[in-house]
Amino acid sequence: MELLKSIIAIRIIDGMNLSAVDLNLLVAFEALYDTRNVTLAGQRINRAQPSVSSALGRLRLLFQDELFLRTADGMQPTPKAAALMPAVSAALDQIRQALTQGASFDPQAAAGRRFTVAASDYADVVIVPHIVAALRRDAPGIDLRIARLDRAALYEQLDNGSVDLAIGGHLAPPKRMLRERLYQEHFVCIADRHHPALRGRKLDLARYVALPHALFTPSDDGSARGVVDASLARLGQRRRVACTFAHIVALPHAVQGTDLVATLARRAALRLAGPGLTLRPLPPEVDPGPFDIDMVCSRRAPGDAALAWLQQVVRDAAARLAD
Repeated sequence: MELLKSIIAIRIIDGMNLSAVDLNLLVAFEALYDTRNVTLAGQRINRAQPSVSSALGRLRLLFQDELFLRTADGMQPTPKAAALMPAVSAALDQIRQALTQGASFDPQAAAGRRFTVAASDYADVVIVPHIVAALRRDAPGIDLRIARLDRAALYEQLDNGSVDLAIGGHLAPPKRMLRERLYQEHFVCIADRHHPALRGRKLDLARYVALPHALFTPSDDGSARGVVDASLARLGQRRRVACTFAHIVALPHAVQGTDLVATLARRAALRLAGPGLTLRPLPPEVDPGPFDIDMVCSRRAPGDAALAWLQQVVRDAAARLAD
């Protein structure tokens, strides 16, 4: 009944014959509205750009309105498109739920599906290998793209469907996103096992500040400050960051055999640090405490059984890492 009400709402808005409505056109309309881009809309619904452009032409004829206007900021919806969107979205959501009720997803039989996961450098090292292993074992026909987690563009990517889910720490998604904590992580300090300033000595605050540091900075803004620097600033202290790196895997190589130390997440340190390095707890004065590693998804496509399966794969991988 709710499905019928939602579809009837479209007819009421436009006063048209329901038999004239092609469901595929409504799917294209929704993708265009969410992405504001013909190419991205096509990627989201697995259709070529000319096909989406053709669908837009048919939509304009159907609704007797331009619907989307080209601007410097992308394809902006007209007032009529904005008025149509709630009913179109509700109708499609009801149809998706109706079609997926009782539906199951068989990962072993799945083929032709490609997931895109945006992962931080940390996630690349710590949790992504477990996800890849699970897909190769349980769903060999599914392809996986691991994309760089671009914090500036991430939530737009999740909205437009170019990213299926994201994994990382220190994420702050908007309320329209689904955020799920996978586990908690904390920081440690790594140093060469034979570091002359640390042999037989505790890593206290004075020594931590005096030593030169290597720092992983994923942003390209030239920053030489990390999470612990806020704690140091509150204490009126400042460390010297002698080297910065764009990739977390560089830190152990930079530290081993030098007088540098580095602060990074414990699970990444355990995975990356070889026998030539030692892990030490941070001085309690500067330790920012535990932080969350999260999975973030869009609320779109609630009935996607394949995506729900991938989310469970991520949860299972996280459960093996949690302690």
